[in-house]
Amino acid sequence: MYLNFQQAQIYLGTGGKVFDANLPTVIFLHGSGMDHRAWQLQTRWFAFHGFSVLAPDFPAHSLSTGQALASIEAAAIWVWDLIDQLKIQTVSLVGHSQGALVALEAAAMQPARIRSLSLLATGAAIPVNDQLLQLAQKNKPAAVAAMLSWGFGEAYQFGNSQVPGLAPLAIAGQIMQQNPLATDLAVCQAYQNGELAAQKIIAPTQLIFGEYDRMTPIKAGRALAGVLPNLQSHTELASGHMLPVEEPAACLQLLRNFIQPFALRA
Repeated sequence: MYLNFQQAQIYLGTGGKVFDANLPTVIFLHGSGMDHRAWQLQTRWFAFHGFSVLAPDFPAHSLSTGQALASIEAAAIWVWDLIDQLKIQTVSLVGHSQGALVALEAAAMQPARIRSLSLLATGAAIPVNDQLLQLAQKNKPAAVAAMLSWGFGEAYQFGNSQVPGLAPLAIAGQIMQQNPLATDLAVCQAYQNGELAAQKIIAPTQLIFGEYDRMTPIKAGRALAGVLPNLQSHTELASGHMLPVEEPAACLQLLRNFIQPFALRA
């Protein structure tokens, strides 16, 4: 669905169902250069199993207009403004990579309104390779090619896909080409508040990492696990960085098993 919001038209994936703020809401936040399509399998399942789903394209990404958000903190405020605009009281937040940093910061801003928090392929910080930053600013096609090479695990480099008929690398590359990748990467590089934010979170928290992640090394995720006060689930999959796309079924299973009980208690 589209929403006129803060002088922009924002696209929100709803998993194929009409959004209903009276149902338990799960919000999915995409990573650098990506959009709502990173969460296709996961959003659809939740939407058809008693949840309302929102998977926004951040401003200036894909189907959303407006200016790209200039910091993780600004993006977290934007998420809460969106939640309030739609009159949602409490949410489950799910974020991948840059989206996980946004979810982490947002959960720290209003901890009592978070039912559960699921963070994929992240750490308290996501330092970005200097060469990749420069490529994104000066040679976007080369930066996208590097992201696809570093971001997907080895099997996907040889054409693997868990969804028959789809080519994840080609689709991800097409999405990244049209989105503000340089801004996204710079925003990740600049974020330093993750460890302090993590310590403020009271919601049950889930971590999902890729063992072969070359963009956010697993040691960063394990360090984050050590500072979260209410960590209840920690899984490491045989995958690269692009977990929702590389391991969509495994991620869905982990997310549904974790998120459902907290929705039922509300």
